Amino acid sequence: MVDRGTLRSVILWGPAGTGKTTIARLVASESGHSFVMLSAVTATVKDIRTVADSATSRLGMENKATVLFLDEIHRFTRSQQDALLPHVESGLLTLIGATTESPWATVNRPLLSRCTVLKLEPLTDETLSELADRGLERLGVTMDGEARRIIVGSAGGDGRRLLTAIEMAADLATEPAGTGTGRVIDEAAMTAALGAGIGHYDRGDHYDAASAFIKHMRAGDVSQATAWLNHMLDGGEDPRFLARRMVIFASEDVGIADRSALLIATAAAKATEFVGMPEVRYNLTHAAMVLARAPKSREVGEFMHAAPDTELLPPPGT
Repeated sequence: MVDRGTLRSVILWGPAGTGKTTIARLVASESGHSFVMLSAVTATVKDIRTVADSATSRLGMENKATVLFLDEIHRFTRSQQDALLPHVESGLLTLIGATTESPWATVNRPLLSRCTVLKLEPLTDETLSELADRGLERLGVTMDGEARRIIVGSAGGDGRRLLTAIEMAADLATEPAGTGTGRVIDEAAMTAALGAGIGHYDRGDHYDAASAFIKHMRAGDVSQATAWLNHMLDGGEDPRFLARRMVIFASEDVGIADRSALLIATAAAKATEFVGMPEVRYNLTHAAMVLARAPKSREVGEFMHAAPDTELLPPPGT
């Protein structure tokens, strides 16, 4: 779209630190458009009108289009989205929205229908390592292999988290005595920079730990399920990730064998949004205990997978 000069509204959907804001700035820059940034957390309907008025003046006086980058678009209320819609529909504003939440669940259908949703994935270890090299070069420091393993494994695909930790570690780094090599970020500096949020396991261990947690819940082993849950939390795991896994488990592995399981899992997921660490451990452990002890049924998944091959019949009595 940029190369052809036919920029259209898009929503960038993906985890934190995957480059949504950077992409928006680059798109506006490469297109030669004016770039305006708003946060859905603080922006109001009045702010939208102000941006639209400025875009109208800019288009008339400079013949320059406007890209509106709306961060956390899922936080916009229905009335705010309705106020934005006519300006996107008319083409006055090219919208680039950024969200970590599913846009189909959080963005109004009329606005969503005028946007292309592009999904961003967590950054790979290779990409994180390359990003680390760029940051180190800018800071004028180097990093040893163990420090690199720790930060790449702990970043969880989040480039912002990686760069923030490297900046902090660079402040703590020292030059090895008698080497003349300049400051070197070692394991101690990186561990100190990550602080209490350090994840001591890399991406492979992350998925192995999550798999162990699920399998022990599936086997009904409450002790091991809760032990793995808290092991991951101690390692810096995002409690929202664990809550999502339990919500899925409640339907996939428990299903209608215990109709309360999904309610408890979703309540625990909701708790992660307004309780937070460390107290949310109680809610997550509570849910894990219930799910591990619950009777199991894979019936929901069986019906779901059979649905595409099931002959569709008209409603009874027609």
